[in-house]
Amino acid sequence: MASKPGILTDWPWKSLGSFKYVILAPWVVHSIYTLIIKDGKERDPVYVLFFPFLLWRTLHNQIWISLARYRTAKGNNRIVDKSIEFEQVDRESNWDDQILLNGILFYVGYMKLPGVAHMPLWRTDGVLLTILLHMGPVEFLYYWLHRALHHHYLYSRYHSHHHSSIVTEPITSVIHPFAEHLAYFLLFSIPLLAGILMGKSSIAAIFGYISYIDFMNNMGHCNFELIPKMLFSIFPPLKYLMYTPSYHSLHHTQFRTNYSLFMPIYDCIYGTMDKSSDALYEKSLIRPEELPHVVHLTHLVTPLSIYHLRLGFASLASKPYTSKWYVWAVWPVTCCSTMLTWTYGRTFILERNQFNKVNVQTWVVPKFKIQYLLKLRNESIDSLIEEAILRADERGIKVLSLGLLNQGDELNGYGELYIHRNPKLKIKVVDGSSLVVAVVLNSIPKGTTQVLFRGNLTKVAYFIASALCQMGIQVATSHKDEYEQLNTKLKNVECESKLLLSKSCTEKIWVVGDGLTKEEQMKASKGTLFIPFSQFPPKRLRKDCLYHTPPAMMSPKSFQNIDSCENWLPRRAMSASRVAGVIHALEGWNVHECGNTMFNVEKIWEASLHHGFRPLTIPT
Repeated sequence: MASKPGILTDWPWKSLGSFKYVILAPWVVHSIYTLIIKDGKERDPVYVLFFPFLLWRTLHNQIWISLARYRTAKGNNRIVDKSIEFEQVDRESNWDDQILLNGILFYVGYMKLPGVAHMPLWRTDGVLLTILLHMGPVEFLYYWLHRALHHHYLYSRYHSHHHSSIVTEPITSVIHPFAEHLAYFLLFSIPLLAGILMGKSSIAAIFGYISYIDFMNNMGHCNFELIPKMLFSIFPPLKYLMYTPSYHSLHHTQFRTNYSLFMPIYDCIYGTMDKSSDALYEKSLIRPEELPHVVHLTHLVTPLSIYHLRLGFASLASKPYTSKWYVWAVWPVTCCSTMLTWTYGRTFILERNQFNKVNVQTWVVPKFKIQYLLKLRNESIDSLIEEAILRADERGIKVLSLGLLNQGDELNGYGELYIHRNPKLKIKVVDGSSLVVAVVLNSIPKGTTQVLFRGNLTKVAYFIASALCQMGIQVATSHKDEYEQLNTKLKNVECESKLLLSKSCTEKIWVVGDGLTKEEQMKASKGTLFIPFSQFPPKRLRKDCLYHTPPAMMSPKSFQNIDSCENWLPRRAMSASRVAGVIHALEGWNVHECGNTMFNVEKIWEASLHHGFRPLTIPT
């Protein structure tokens, strides 16, 4: 929002939320109707192609979003080092409003303007006219409109909303108040209206020109340099005819320079070209890929979780993972991506962060939760994880934390398999189990005397049960086999006296892992608090009960570049395994934390608090 919002700041359909797309429904339905019912002579390809073109524009923008986020996570050619936060993601979540506006104006223009219907696919003179009118009137008028928008009166009421984003992403290019978008549409319609009124327009001229604007807008707002120097060497005048991401980035950091739309020649003519433009371009081009100190290795959760990655839909990634109805509409893409990851896939970089001079990257193993549960796929998953560990070791990375469902003994011995296979590893592998135990123990309310323990018994589960017994808390379980396994594993006399087999399920505190069933949840008494020790939380089936988050801690404000949520966790919360890797690097602990052994629980908990991480509050 601008500092002093002017009239027509908000979009007219803001109150509709996700249902804003119904505005286009009448035209879309009618165009589909004409495609099906009318014959070839009556059917107008212009009218029919409007809706597919709007979908193409949406896809085009999304491709740029994903590419830009991936490249900035890698770090090579990055321009600005400042971080993106949730505030910016929220502000830029309505980037598709301008596509919706254009769609309405397209359909209205089709009905009102003569010469639009049945226009040809291509006309060379119309394409040349569009190019010339853009290079002349459009670029010239935009330059002066842009300078006017930087006058304090208009800037405070409108354009400051756009400049709230110092670190730009492709979608930053279209984040403007409604009134400003109307002005831009009038400006960009000059070549389109001229071609239509002169009878020289074509489908290629209209759709091609708008696609060009989208391409240049997205490209120019990337926070990494991608225009090769060779282009300017081959054709030096191109420097004045096409801007670069670093060129426009200076406008967002300096504010009073580089006003041009896409052609810097107007800044050159009127003396507003930033003197450091060439130097920043050269510097960004040669910037190497960033080398992290810590890598957090994670995986996909469900097939739909690909859209919740920060490389997917930014607005979804910025909120805790939930199933959205409109995501199901793209099920063909989901099915294709699932099949690809099922048969082929390679670990990729998802996110980068920085904290106290420690660089952190998150890498994703492209496998879903269900694939970890299928034992036929264990060898494939093992090879991907081991490949990632070896790649990190070759690059000199200090710590790799395993935030995966691979911490089961059947799959890789809680990560110990990779250490045995590669005894010369310099990188330290951390499964984060000690901090998981610490977080769960500190999530149990003070004064608790008894808990019900339920879930698959893992390394973490045994250590939590043992610690609870030693704290004087009775550990009850409703399954006889789990009771016997705990009794066998916890041979300490003090622990055995605190274990009991429960049939009533009346305990108010349930410590649960994977394997908790719906029937068991329904047996819980009203007001029960479920505390998961697995990174996958139980389904919230009871409105009269409380559910704690999976083991996690709230990150300090100085932890930079957090603009997405980690699975089901709230904003700025980080899984315990991810935090553990960072703590190991900060403290310089030169030890592995994997296999059946457990790192000092109290030590890592105190170190986490010392570095500013805080436990999540118990839900009320």
